[in-house]
Amino acid sequence: MDGSRNHVIRTLETVKRWGRLNSPWALHFNTGSCNGCDIEILATLTPRYDVERFGIKLQGSPRHADVLLCTGPVTRQAHDRLLRIYAQMHEPKYVVAIGSCALSGGVFADCYNTLGGIDQVIPVDAYIPGCPPRPEAIIDGIVKLLSSLQPVELQMEKETV
Repeated sequence: MDGSRNHVIRTLETVKRWGRLNSPWALHFNTGSCNGCDIEILATLTPRYDVERFGIKLQGSPRHADVLLCTGPVTRQAHDRLLRIYAQMHEPKYVVAIGSCALSGGVFADCYNTLGGIDQVIPVDAYIPGCPPRPEAIIDGIVKLLSSLQPVELQMEKETV
């Protein structure tokens, strides 16, 4: 009886993980950048690049999002909002820092109103450098993040096929 229950639980966990990795919903948050990276994220969502083939969908609510796409250096004004949005996301949640400003503060690094990159405030899972990064780089970074989250057995199985 216990063995079949454990099998059902493992199967449900596998299906849930598969759903999360093959259909990530993303939330975009600009912490105070020049909007260059924001334009590239929007270009990534157009039919030309078609990120929906990977299951990636832009979401408007942090309560429904799995991946937080952050652009720009963290400003003093955006600090509390970023923490609130991060807290509202369900577990497991992933953060992607997009652009030079999100990585290190970029050209705004030593300004009076910036605190630095995203990782100064919340943990970051993937970094996509560039000023601004091309849509291909954004897609590649998100796909690499999602593929790194798969269990080792599935990664090895895909490599042998």
